[in-house]
Amino acid sequence: MNVTLTTWLLTVVALCVLVGVDFFIGRKPHDVSIKEAGIWSAVWIALAIAFGLVILAVGGGRPAGEFFAGFITEKSLSVDNLFVFVLIMAKFAVPSQYQQRVLMVGVLMALVLRAVFIAAGAAIISTFSWVFYLFGAFLIYTAWKLVEDARKGSHEEEYEENRLLKAVEKRFGVADRYHGTKLWIEENGRRVMTPMLVVMLAIGSTDVLFALDSIPAIYGLTEDPYIVFTANAFALMGLRQLYFLIGGLLKKLVHLSYGLSIILGFIGVKLVLHALHESGVHVPEISIPFSLGFIVLVLAVTTVTSLWASKKQQEKEAAEAAEAAGAADTGGAGDDEPTTSQRV
Repeated sequence: MNVTLTTWLLTVVALCVLVGVDFFIGRKPHDVSIKEAGIWSAVWIALAIAFGLVILAVGGGRPAGEFFAGFITEKSLSVDNLFVFVLIMAKFAVPSQYQQRVLMVGVLMALVLRAVFIAAGAAIISTFSWVFYLFGAFLIYTAWKLVEDARKGSHEEEYEENRLLKAVEKRFGVADRYHGTKLWIEENGRRVMTPMLVVMLAIGSTDVLFALDSIPAIYGLTEDPYIVFTANAFALMGLRQLYFLIGGLLKKLVHLSYGLSIILGFIGVKLVLHALHESGVHVPEISIPFSLGFIVLVLAVTTVTSLWASKKQQEKEAAEAAEAAGAADTGGAGDDEPTTSQRV
């Protein structure tokens, strides 16, 4: 797409307005209901679809297909990231009424970080075409690591603070409790951070790691920085509402990591084939329509099998609990039965 500077500026301004509206709506700390989260999740998805249709009308089918493929991929990766957000919230014992504020700031930090990564990726790709080999190899490696982590049950592990976060806490000090939404307070004549600021930094710094696989993944679907940026923006801006909407479903998506590993591995192979093609090697290239269909199919199958497996596990646990309760009742009845000497 031939995107002018004016279009870029208008897009950034429009996204800033949307973020401002989101901040205005969630400015007052409160527990987010399923209804509220569902409505706003639908609004963000509708906005993304509308934007994709605008690209279709202006740029044609290929850019629109790249946007939707990128948006779905980034949205799927962000769902997997919610597992880590849940661990962070639990680690820092964030009160439920403050969680949306933490996520809002975290999303804003993520948008800024992604913009930097996207700009850097575009500059590298335009200068070094061989970087597609590195991106492809990295995504294939990441896919393998996702499978390994899924087998180890890494989502059930406790969140560990990174070195940077520990260094910041040591340098400035941290208050022993939350003080509403304040980020800094005076304590014993010293200005220290509150746990609210620490958890925001934890989510923001964690998103740097998330960007390391999501940015190469979307560059495997499109080389257009405008599409890369807008797909990431729309995927991230609905993340806060998605957190509250599917928070209870996260534990049921037991096969999500496997599905994402297939998608990342697929995009990695696509990148390698593209790099070979750019190098003059006659190899088949994977089209955007095929990529979009493949990603949607994998996510659909992953969701269905996850829910089926979770239901089977719940039925098994319920049956075992009922059997254990029945055995306890039988044992208890036997203990209460009077002996022969007692009856005499």
